[in-house]
Amino acid sequence: MSESSIGEKRAINILRELHAAEEKLVGRVVVMADGKAGAIDRVYLDDVHGLRISISGHDGQWPISTVKFIQS
Repeated sequence: MSESSIGEKRAINILRELHAAEEKLVGRVVVMADGKAGAIDRVYLDDVHGLRISISGHDGQWPISTVKFIQS
């Protein structure tokens, strides 16, 4: 297997997992560590923090690790 095909497979797996996270999280209500709350609008991939989210009614993006509660 060539290095480019290994890289392509890794990239496809990352995108597949990002899409799965979007399907699972978008629309769910969350409460953040700083007290912000609202529904998740979008899920982003950040090379430093991993998954980041944006929340309706709030400007900015936050690492998923700062979520204290996710609606079940």
